[in-house]
Amino acid sequence: MTTATISATSVDRDAEGFLTDPQQWSERLAEEIARENGIEELTERHWLVVRFMRDRYLTTGSAPSIRSLGKESGVPVKELYQLFPKGPAKLAAKIGGIPKPKGCI
Repeated sequence: MTTATISATSVDRDAEGFLTDPQQWSERLAEEIARENGIEELTERHWLVVRFMRDRYLTTGSAPSIRSLGKESGVPVKELYQLFPKGPAKLAAKIGGIPKPKGCI
């Protein structure tokens, strides 16, 4: 675990850059994490997915798989890959300040 400063905020991150404490997350922090990962601007469609991932994690204790993300978020899997090219579930979780979903490499 490392501590990084993003948006003038100290946050704890694991070796892959995921926040270790979801309570340290903010939308401003999400925008910084997105830029670090090649997404210059989060659109409403990005936010829809990020908020869905975050809400699901905070409600159930686990993030949805790519399959359920595509079915339940209202954003089709094909579009998820356009929004989050490096792996939608993994990148949306990272931007949303939650742990990497199980099953993501």
